[in-house]
Parts: sequence; C-alpha cells; structure tokens
Amino acid sequence: MTPHARLANSDPVMAELVASHGRMSVERRLRERGQVRDAWAVLLRALVGQQLSAKAAATIFGRLVAPYGERMPTPAELLEADEKDLRAAGLSGRKVEYVRDLARHVESGELELEVLATMSDEEVIAEITAVRGFGRWTAEMFLIFQLGRPDVLPVGDLGIRRAVERAYDLDELPKPDELERIAEPWRPQRTLACLYLWESLRNAPVA
Repeated sequence: MTPHARLANSDPVMAELVASHGRMSVERRLRERGQVRDAWAVLLRALVGQQLSAKAAATIFGRLVAPYGERMPTPAELLEADEKDLRAAGLSGRKVEYVRDLARHVESGELELEVLATMSDEEVIAEITAVRGFGRWTAEMFLIFQLGRPDVLPVGDLGIRRAVERAYDLDELPKPDELERIAEPWRPQRTLACLYLWESLRNAPVA
C-alpha cells in the first residue's frame, strides 16, 4: 500500500483531501517553491526571512549575497563581514547576531550540518534550536523540506491549524493537544498529511 493510500485509509477527511489534490509530495512542494536543498543555505535563508514577506526576504537575501558574486557566502566569510555591510543589506541588529551565531556554530563544528541526516527528529530539533533565532517550527520545516522526514507534525503552524479547523469543521483553531489527537491516525504519514492540509488552504474560500 502506498503512503497516499495509507493516509487516505486513516480517516474520511484525509481520504477526501487525497482524492481532491492528487499525489502530493515534498519534492513537488520544493519544485513549486524553487527551494534549494543545501542545508547551510536553507538555514541562512530561514533566518533572513523571519517575520518578513517573501518579497522583502528575497530582496535582503539578494543584497546579502551580492558582494560574493551572487554565490552563497561561507560561514567564515559571514563571520568576517563588517556589521555595517550586513546592516546595509537590510538585516536588523538582532538578525546580524542570529546570522553570526549560526555561522559560528557551523564554522566551529558545533552544528554539523552533514550529520543531521543521521539523527532522530528530536535530536535535529535540539541541534537547530540551540542556535539563536531558531525555534521549533523552523526546525520542523527543516525536517520536512530538507531531510524529508515522513512523520512530522508542526502543531504550532498556523496554516495547519487553520486547515484542520476547516477540514474537520471545528468551532475554533485546534490547540496543540487536540491537533495531536486528531493527527494520531495519520501516523506514520503526518508529513504527507500536512502537505495536503497546506494545499487545501491554497484555493479555500475566504471566510
């Protein structure tokens, strides 16, 4: 039985979403978003883009890499960069601190990006959230879109909560424990379920 079939068999709501949206996959989402698969680049982009629109984040990131010939600067290069130049690219003082902390963790080997794929989900989350500026949600997105882990449920994701509220006809956004309970039948395909839930919001009518 395929993962899509197992998910569809987990409950009637998921069966309807699978039937409506076809064969969702992490790879499809990555193609649509044009997302890179380099771990250093993914984490750096995540820091730069926090609390910004996609357009603003792309503009600032473009300014950040411009001095390096449009290539991704290395951790060592960012540590050597003048703070004025980082601020001029559009980073706030706080984000400069976050970017440098990430670069320091990677350059020192405290955060071994090439080893993350060998760790458990919770170990990866612990490693990433040890860097300033990263919370659990960002680490979970890394698990899904960078490492392709199959059973991740980001209970703090507003889109997932809103999609579950709509799909399961709830009176309000589900709290984390309620979301965990609803999602229990989806195991071990909770990542795939999340893809369908995000997709269900794309053409959902505005309330």
